[in-house]
Amino acid sequence: MSDRIKTKMTVINTTLLLSTLFVSHAALAEPLDYQDQQKLHNIASAVSAKRLESDVQTLVDFGTRHTLSETKSNTRGIGAARRWIKAEFEAISKQCGGCLEVIEVKDTISGEKRIPNPVEVVNIIAIQRGMDEPNRMVMMSGDIDSRVSDVMDFTSDSPGANDNATGVAGVIEAARVLSNYKFNGSIVYAALSGEEQGLFGGKILAKHAQQQGWQVHGVLNNDMIGNITGINGVTDNTTARIFSEGTRVIETKEQAHKRRFTGGEVDSASRNLARYIDTIADRYIPNLDTMLVYRLDRFARGGHHRPFNDMGYAAVRVMETNENYNHQHQDLRTEDGIVYGDTIDGVDFDYTAKLTSLNAVSLAAMAWAPAPPKGVEISGAVKPSTTLKWQRNTDKTTVGYRIYWRYTSEPQWQFSRYVGDVSEATLKNVVIDNYYFGVAAVNKDGIESPVVFPGDVGAFEHVIK
Repeated sequence: MSDRIKTKMTVINTTLLLSTLFVSHAALAEPLDYQDQQKLHNIASAVSAKRLESDVQTLVDFGTRHTLSETKSNTRGIGAARRWIKAEFEAISKQCGGCLEVIEVKDTISGEKRIPNPVEVVNIIAIQRGMDEPNRMVMMSGDIDSRVSDVMDFTSDSPGANDNATGVAGVIEAARVLSNYKFNGSIVYAALSGEEQGLFGGKILAKHAQQQGWQVHGVLNNDMIGNITGINGVTDNTTARIFSEGTRVIETKEQAHKRRFTGGEVDSASRNLARYIDTIADRYIPNLDTMLVYRLDRFARGGHHRPFNDMGYAAVRVMETNENYNHQHQDLRTEDGIVYGDTIDGVDFDYTAKLTSLNAVSLAAMAWAPAPPKGVEISGAVKPSTTLKWQRNTDKTTVGYRIYWRYTSEPQWQFSRYVGDVSEATLKNVVIDNYYFGVAAVNKDGIESPVVFPGDVGAFEHVIK
C-alpha cells in the first residue's frame, strides 16, 4: 500500500472517529454506558432443563393435542392440556402472591377449511402486570396444539414433543422464573391454540390485545425450540434463528412512498426487536449465537407471530436452526429404516433451556427498560450533520436516550452515543446519506429499549394514517 493511500485512509478514519465523538445540544449529560446486569445473568441461569423435560412429557402424555380433539377427558386431548396449563399458571401465581392474572382468551371458529364445524379455540394467558406501566406489554408465546400427517386427523396419537410442547413448556418455565421479579412494564405468557388449523389462536389474541388497548411492544413466538439435529445431518446446539419481517404488511401507499426515499426496508420494529434479542444472546446466554433471518418465517411457511405482524405489532419467531422434517407433522411409524414422528426422544432439553433463557432475559430486559421512544424523526439532507428528534417519555423509568447508527449494509448497530434526557440531538459531521439511525430509551441502570428507526416504518406503536 502506498504512503499516499495510507495517509488518506488515516484521515478518513480520524474523521469518522471524531464524528462519532461529538453531539450538539445545549447541555449534554454525562455518558451513561451499558452496565452488565447480574440480575439478567441470574434469570438466565435459573431456567431448568429438568422442569422443561417434565412439562414436555406431561404435554406428550395427553396423547394428542389436536385443536379438534377431545375436550371433556381429564387425560387425553387438547381440553385436558389446556386445563393443565391453566393450573400451572395458577400455581405459579399462588407462589408469587397472586402476581399473575390467568385468563382464557377464546372464540368459536367454524366454516374454515381446517375447522369446518364450530370449535371453541381457547388460549390460556397469564399476565404479570408492570408496576409503572401495566398496559405496556411484551409477550412470549408457544402453541398448544399438535398434528400428524393428515391435518384433520384428531384421534391418532400426536405427541408433538418438539412441535410445540417445547414452546409451551418454555412459556411456563419463563413464567416460573420471571414471577420472582417485579418489572416496570407487563409480561404476557401465552399458550395459544389452533395454530396448525390456521393460526387462529394468534388471531384471537391479537384482536383481543387491540380491543383492550394493550401497548404491545414485542411478541416472541417460540415454535420448535428443542431439536438440535437437522434433516441435513447437522447437529448444532449453539445457534438459534430469529425470523422477522421487513416493512409492515399494513403499510399504506403514502408510507411506502416515503420509505422509498428515506429507507427502512430492514428497520421495521420487528427487525429491531430481533436485533435486540440478538444483543441479549451475546451478553447473557453462554454458547449461543442467534441468526437474524430477514424473512417473516421459513420459506412459504407460517407461525403464530404472523397474526400480530398482520395487525402491525412487532413480533418475531424464535426457533432451532436445523429442523428435522421427519419429526414434524408425521404419523408415528418406521419406513425403510427411517423413524417418523415428533416424540420426546428427539428433544435436547439443555438446548430448550438455552432458548428459554434467551426469551426470559429478553422479556425481563424489555420490561425493566423504558418504552421505545415515540415520534422519532430525522433530518439532514444536503447537510454535513444529522439531527434526530423524538417525544420524551413521560414514565418514571426513562433517564435518557441513546442514538445509534450503522452503515446501511450492516446487520447490527455499530456506533452509539448517549445524549441525555433530551428530545433532540445532532451528530456533527455524520452525513445522513451514509448511515441508518435510531434512538433507544435508557433507564438508570443503562438497560435500553429496542432501537426505534425514524418514521412510521420503525415505530413500535400503531401508525396507520
